[in-house]
Amino acid sequence: MLTKKGKYGLKAAVHLARLPPGASTQVADIAETNQIPKKFLDVILGELRNAGFLTSRKGKLGGYRLARAPEDIIVGDMIRALDGPLAPLPCASRNAYEPCEDCNLSRCEVRLLMVRVRDAIGTVLDTYTLAEMRDLSQDELVSFVDYI
Repeated sequence: MLTKKGKYGLKAAVHLARLPPGASTQVADIAETNQIPKKFLDVILGELRNAGFLTSRKGKLGGYRLARAPEDIIVGDMIRALDGPLAPLPCASRNAYEPCEDCNLSRCEVRLLMVRVRDAIGTVLDTYTLAEMRDLSQDELVSFVDYI
């Protein structure tokens, strides 16, 4: 499940993707516009900066901006940077695999299903760029909400 950190990080990144190329903005503006607690957003943006998705500049005219074009940023990579592996269980993870104490690895039905879940999540998140996420139309968003 996506954590609040992951959700807020994506919202902030979409906010930055809506700015003109190379433009930056203050944390307070992102926080207010997207209803994100500013102190929490400070931490999130710092993590995204350390992961290479954002750059920042201090001072009155400073702020955050995308380090690359939104077309070059994969949504799945951002989520992994904030929330860690996409797999719902450690035994289903590719990069952070940890065996369970209570199952037979080759025959555990739970693990086998969770590997499929991981692959399905990764397939979606790794095919969307930040630009594509930014450009989702309101019609798509409304129909998706109706689907739920």
